[in-house]
Amino acid sequence: MSLLLKNSTRVGLRNPSILLRSLCVSSSAKESNATDEHYDIIIGGGGLVGTALAAALSKNKTLADKSILLLEGAPPFKGFDVSKPYGNRVSAINKKTISLFESIGIWERMTNARVKPVKQMQVWDANSDALINFQHEHFADDVACIVENDLMLDSIYGQLKENAPNVMVRNLSRISDVKLPSKTGKNVSEVTLQGGEKFSCELLIGADGANSMVRKEMGVDVYSMDYKRMGLVATLELGDAGDNSVAWQRFIPTGPVALLPLTDKLSSLVWSTTVPHAKELLNMSSENFVDALNEAFCKEYPKNEAAVKALDILNSMMGRNTNTLRQYPPRVCGVLDKSRATFPLGFLHASSYICSGAALIGDAAHRVHPLAGQGVNLGFSDVSFLVECLAEGAYAGAKLGDKQYLMKYEQRSLMKNVPILVGIHGLHTLYTTTFSPVVFLRSLGLQLTNNIPQIKDVFMKRAMG
Repeated sequence: MSLLLKNSTRVGLRNPSILLRSLCVSSSAKESNATDEHYDIIIGGGGLVGTALAAALSKNKTLADKSILLLEGAPPFKGFDVSKPYGNRVSAINKKTISLFESIGIWERMTNARVKPVKQMQVWDANSDALINFQHEHFADDVACIVENDLMLDSIYGQLKENAPNVMVRNLSRISDVKLPSKTGKNVSEVTLQGGEKFSCELLIGADGANSMVRKEMGVDVYSMDYKRMGLVATLELGDAGDNSVAWQRFIPTGPVALLPLTDKLSSLVWSTTVPHAKELLNMSSENFVDALNEAFCKEYPKNEAAVKALDILNSMMGRNTNTLRQYPPRVCGVLDKSRATFPLGFLHASSYICSGAALIGDAAHRVHPLAGQGVNLGFSDVSFLVECLAEGAYAGAKLGDKQYLMKYEQRSLMKNVPILVGIHGLHTLYTTTFSPVVFLRSLGLQLTNNIPQIKDVFMKRAMG
């Protein structure tokens, strides 16, 4: 009993006797082969997307009476301390994600802590003079907002604790077996944890990442690719204090390197590069690392002469001067101690997001290169679409696992996700080569996008959600 009390948290409860029953039944789970407890919805996997789904479901008026179990493999979240240094795990969230956060009542929590609006973004190619600028003056909103992942989690958990009486959060709970309705022979799915505890539900949500057990049980085909690249993140100190509100990204021969603003004196780094180079950067002294980073943003790489000449002609025809358009990022003077970390890069997309009684969200359904900052935004978009479709079904009297409404979720998410996934995968392919014809075409495409407002607006609106 004491172990379960430590690892399970009912973040809110209308009926205390339910919690007592839950604890008593679950404590004897290893002694019973029967399913212990039934929930309307089980979310397998927490993290940003799984916890956001729990909060969004509990906030929706049509779904607020549904019992929800959130199975989180990690230990209980320790919380967020605004007095501590910035973490190295940050996300550039877009307008649609902010709307989701506002709808579940957590955006104000974040802005009251620390959120950095991005007023402008500059992307340029090291092998030519091609560049593109996005500025908030062209739109009613900021280009994006930079938020630490731990702050988002803290805000979501705060909302669950204070305003979600129908949600049970269970930490240190890893799924060992899944049986969907097609196997149980009933209109329920059954989930077994590594500790032996069993639960059943009307709807099972796979939010359990790229190696999703729920997805494997669904038998969904997956297209995946290991990019054989690593992403390196770090928190950086800037040498020039000022209005640090620009996101910078330069495509160099080994991959894109990006600076995201945190404060006037701090930025977050996302550097995509080869595996050997990432390991080298990770183990460098702070001084050598800073030198390597400044060089990555400023070094003159060999130019593709055909691309340079074509861009000169294009800009001249359109009355543009790239030298006046181009800006340069602030000089980096330091890296916060122990802030460097690496992670593998790859692509994944499930052929289907749903089956009767189950659905996939976030990295369980799709995984994408971080070069456009869209990965977590796509996951949060899944949350919005899924809650929307489940509410439509519940209002119409359908069961939660009704495939008709799950298919609506899949259709809406696919229409949103596929163009972005294909586009980002294409950009990764285009910008990991120095083959002259490819450099020429990508440079021309980038500059045309920057010079033609109608095309630029389409890209920007898509990125903003």
